[in-house]
Amino acid sequence: MANDKMVNGLEPKGLWESFYSLTRIPRPSGKRKEIADFLVNYGKSLGLETLQDEIGNVLIRKPASAGMENHPGVILQGHMDMVPQKNNDVEFDFEKDPIEAYVEDNGEWVTAKGTTLGADNGIGVATAMAILADKNVVHPPLEAFFTIDEETGMYGANDLKSGWLKGKYLLNLDSETEGELYVGCAGGIDAEATFAYEPVDTEKGDIALRVEIKGCKGGHSGCDIHLQRANAIKLLFRFLKDAVANYEARLASVEGGSLRNSLPREAAAVITIPEDSYQDLQDLIDRYEDLWLREYDGVETDLHFSAKEVECPKKEMPEDVQDFLIHAITLCPHGVYRVIPEMPDIVETSNNLAIIETHMPDEKSQMANVKVICLARSSVESRKEELASVIQSAFSLAGADVKFSGAYPGWEPNFKSTLLATMKSVYEKEFGNSPRIVTIHAGLECGIIGSKYEGMEMISFGPTIEHPHSPDERVNIATVQKFYRFVVAALKAL
Repeated sequence: MANDKMVNGLEPKGLWESFYSLTRIPRPSGKRKEIADFLVNYGKSLGLETLQDEIGNVLIRKPASAGMENHPGVILQGHMDMVPQKNNDVEFDFEKDPIEAYVEDNGEWVTAKGTTLGADNGIGVATAMAILADKNVVHPPLEAFFTIDEETGMYGANDLKSGWLKGKYLLNLDSETEGELYVGCAGGIDAEATFAYEPVDTEKGDIALRVEIKGCKGGHSGCDIHLQRANAIKLLFRFLKDAVANYEARLASVEGGSLRNSLPREAAAVITIPEDSYQDLQDLIDRYEDLWLREYDGVETDLHFSAKEVECPKKEMPEDVQDFLIHAITLCPHGVYRVIPEMPDIVETSNNLAIIETHMPDEKSQMANVKVICLARSSVESRKEELASVIQSAFSLAGADVKFSGAYPGWEPNFKSTLLATMKSVYEKEFGNSPRIVTIHAGLECGIIGSKYEGMEMISFGPTIEHPHSPDERVNIATVQKFYRFVVAALKAL
C-alpha cells in the first residue's frame, strides 16, 4: 500500500494539499464546527472577506482579477460534509479519526483504507480552496460558498438567506463523472414509517439467533440506483417472511442501513425459534445465500448471510406487528420506479428503502417501535408525490404512522443558458471534444439555491468519482487534473 502522504504530493499541488488537509478533519454530516472553523480560518489567512451565517455556511469572497471587475460574479459551490461509511471489520470513528487516504498501486486512483474517502465533496471544496489561494488564476468577482450537512438533508442550502450570494453564475463542484455537464437534478422527500407496539414475552424454550447479511456493495442511492445492487434490508425480509411462515420463527428486533442516501449494505435481525428448528433454519440460511449469490452473479461478489446463537431476549414483537411489518417491507418499492421516456438511460423516479431500526422501551415508556426510512427521488414533482403516496399506502395499510420531511425541489434544465453555452465552448476548446449535457438522478443543491435566487444560472460538474457513499469510494487522479484545468479555463472565459 502506498503511503498516504503521496496524496499530498499529487498535481495540481494546491488542490491535493487542500484535499489532504480535509482528510485530517473529521467531517461527517452533523459534525460541522471543526470543518467550518477550518474554512473560516483559511479564508482569513488569505486576507479575503470571510463570512459565516447563523447555521454555519461559509462564504469567502475574492476580488476580480484586473480588467474583470465588471464581469458577472461566479460562485464556486460545494458542501463541507461527507458520508461516513466503513467496512464491518474496520475500527474507525468518523467523529475523531482522520481518513486514511492513499494512492492505489496502479497510480490511477485515490481511495481510503476501509472507509469512504470524502472525495464527495472534498475534491470540490479543495478545488475552490486552491482557486482562492492561486494568484495566477484569472477570474471575475469570485465567491466560494461552502454549505453544511448536504448529505443528510441539504440543510445548508435549505436555510440559505436570499441576498447573501452576489454572483450570477454558480458552478456546483459536486458531480462525479468527468466530461459531463449537469443541467438538472432530481428532487427528493424523506418518508418515515413507525410501527409502535408493546413487546410480548418470548415463548418458553425458544432459542435466539442473530441472522445477518453483510458484504453488499451499497453505493449512492441516486447515482447507483440503476445498477441493480442488492438491498440488504429487502433480502433480509425476504428470508424473514419464509422463516416466519414455515419455521415458526418470531422477530425480536431488526436493524439495517445507516444513511438515507446510501444503499443498505448490511442488515441483521434477532429471531427466536423452537430449539428443534435450529438445523432447519441454518439450512434455510445456506440456501438463501446460495440463491442470492446466483441472482446477483456479477453484481454482488462478497455478499454473505450467516446466523449465530445469541442470548434469548425476554421480549419480542407481537405476532400481528411482526407480520404487518414483514408485509409492508415486502410491498414497499425499492429501486428504479420510472425512467425518463425521452432519455431511457436516465432514471426519472426511484426509491431507496434506506434504514430500519428497532427502539426498545425505556424507563419512561412501555412501548417499543420499529422505524423505517425511505428516500424517494424524482426529477418530476408530480411523480415524486405519486411515489410518496405509494410508500405511504404500503405502510399505512400495515398500521404504521407515516410522516414526510426534508422535501427539496428538483432543478429544471435551462438549455438556453449563457453559462451552459460558455462552459460547453470552453470544454471543446480545452480538450477537443464536446461534453455530455445531462441531468442527474441525485439531489444537488442547485435546485434549492436556484429557488432562492431567481435568474441565477448554474452548472454542476466534477472529476470521476466511483462508488461514492461506500467504502469503495475512489477518485481518478487524471480526471482531477483535467477538472481543475477546466475550472481555471472557465473562470477566465466568464
